[in-house]
Amino acid sequence: MNKESNLYVVNHPLCCHNLSIIRDKNTTAEVFRNAIKRITYLLFYKATEDLELEEECVCTPLETCTCKVLKKENEIIIAPILRAGLIFSDIANEIMPFATVRHIGMYRDEETLTPIWYYNKIPVEFDNPLNKIILILDPMLATGNSAVEAIKLFVNKKVPQKNIRFVSLISAPEGLRKVQDTYPDVKIITASIDNCLNSSGYIRPGLGDAGDRIFNTVEN
Repeated sequence: MNKESNLYVVNHPLCCHNLSIIRDKNTTAEVFRNAIKRITYLLFYKATEDLELEEECVCTPLETCTCKVLKKENEIIIAPILRAGLIFSDIANEIMPFATVRHIGMYRDEETLTPIWYYNKIPVEFDNPLNKIILILDPMLATGNSAVEAIKLFVNKKVPQKNIRFVSLISAPEGLRKVQDTYPDVKIITASIDNCLNSSGYIRPGLGDAGDRIFNTVEN
């Protein structure tokens, strides 16, 4: 399978416009969060456009008709990587209130750039893992180390790669290659592929530290 077939860049004009807002270093935390939320709607619509449907009879005020609904045997799991991924989960809960939320806690060792686990709310094993649809949420796909660790968590529980989507605002080519080389059937949905990583593992041009800007903890 062509690796590019599972990479989706959402380049809707509204997405591009709001990306310019969140990249601007002078954007306030409040405006930054609101712009991310607007982008998030577009990312989720793309990430969920291939969900399976089934037919169901519905009674309108006038008569009975056949409608298409999400396949009931499939369980959608929203898995935000703490802490920055929380900004995505708010919108995911609004769009998919029936979904299950499973938080993942990792932070990056700034010297080795490797992810350090500190929180995991994923069950030891899943009933019917073939029917699980996973949306892993993290605003930045930089080195790809945290993404691979998060994906591995679900793959090890027998969830098929094709049932997993990784949703990000901005991705670096290095991170994309790592995820695609390791898990080629995982779908990646992003709003931008930036130029590269710098020596500290930050995406260029990027937007800085997403978590600090979301939660207004940027140190001057």
